[in-house]
Amino acid sequence: MMMTKHFRLTCAAAATLALAACGGSDDGPARGTLLDPAATVTTLTAAQIDAATASSGLQGVSGQAKCDVKVVALNYATIGAKGEDGQNASGVMLVPAGACANDSAPLVAYARGTNALKTRTLANPQDSETFSLIAFFAAQGYAVVATDYLGYAKSSYAYHPYLDAESEASSVIDSVRAARNAASAVGAKLSGKVMLTGYSQGGHSSTAAQRAAERDNGAEINVVAGAHLAGPYNLGTALSLPTPTAGSQLFLPFIVTAWQHAYGNIYGKASDAFKAPYDTSIETAFPTTDLTGLYTKLRMDLPAASALDLIMQPAFLDATRAKTSPLYQAGVKNSFLGWTPKAPVLLCGGKGDPVVPPAVHQDVLMADFTARGVKNVTSVDVDAQVQAAFGPGGKAPTDPASAEFATYYANYHAPYEPTFCYAAARQFFDTKR
Repeated sequence: MMMTKHFRLTCAAAATLALAACGGSDDGPARGTLLDPAATVTTLTAAQIDAATASSGLQGVSGQAKCDVKVVALNYATIGAKGEDGQNASGVMLVPAGACANDSAPLVAYARGTNALKTRTLANPQDSETFSLIAFFAAQGYAVVATDYLGYAKSSYAYHPYLDAESEASSVIDSVRAARNAASAVGAKLSGKVMLTGYSQGGHSSTAAQRAAERDNGAEINVVAGAHLAGPYNLGTALSLPTPTAGSQLFLPFIVTAWQHAYGNIYGKASDAFKAPYDTSIETAFPTTDLTGLYTKLRMDLPAASALDLIMQPAFLDATRAKTSPLYQAGVKNSFLGWTPKAPVLLCGGKGDPVVPPAVHQDVLMADFTARGVKNVTSVDVDAQVQAAFGPGGKAPTDPASAEFATYYANYHAPYEPTFCYAAARQFFDTKR
């Protein structure tokens, strides 16, 4: 679910209709309202973008920049995980400029991968995920909006509703409204077409946003495509696996505590789920202002199973694996099996991903679509590209004891895999512009 590495409408209807469509109320501004003026952080020229993609080796996949890109910070009104009005989230809008300034652009709404650092914002061109959005989308003529989610950066929300599909959807949908509200002030010419994408946690979020927008906001938001990348679409099964996936000592406590905040029924008291001393502090651990300290506490240096043996109560895990717990039921609730998209969908991932294995998520969701006769979904496996680019000798290492094996699989989910999934997403979007 992507532990990101730090390398560096307004509604046009009358007042009562606006409240219904945009979720405003007497308790706060309409959803998507800008709470601060849209602020330009910087403008990157096409030459600067090309220099960065060339030096990093990204340009062979992203292509050369066609546009300058204006980086704009947003702070907008949204709702909380329980529908509370008067909440806020921040994010970034990336506006094609320079040679593309007069072009009409589709709006790509992006959802980011898991990161537990509370202060992180995508309104930062030095952020590796933001720069990927610049290189693959904004510099190619797409306007982009990307949310920081509830609980991060400028958001005053008390926690982050991690992998809570409805909350993720509202953050993304309200970012689309915020981008539309900011467009004239920042020189963005939006075509009206909206495309949804996200990576890892963001793949879950973008799927949730497409489902919700098509269900609830079809007259307002013209979703023409969704590219959902390496997302955990099948959380019920994932939570009941006998062997945890890589990084689960971060992801599982984050899920458990977030869903306890949101639903209130995952456990009776923290010690029912967590061993001492974790039970006394884990409920306020996510997100954090001390990422290194959190990683140390969660024993990210250990295999996931070994670390979870130290953190979690075995009876709690056993009940989830037996599918008898509220956690498992919440996982099913936040999965996407049975969903029928209206707009075309691309699913992308790599079969070697040790964090969000396609065999558990992407392949199962695709099989569900196929079994129900859903025709407008395509599934792409980028494993061969990952192997060719990053595997020793152009293939995945096979010796678990080797340094090459450790490096390859530690970096597979990020940064290797997203590079090729972003390229696949843009190729897909190019056919829908």
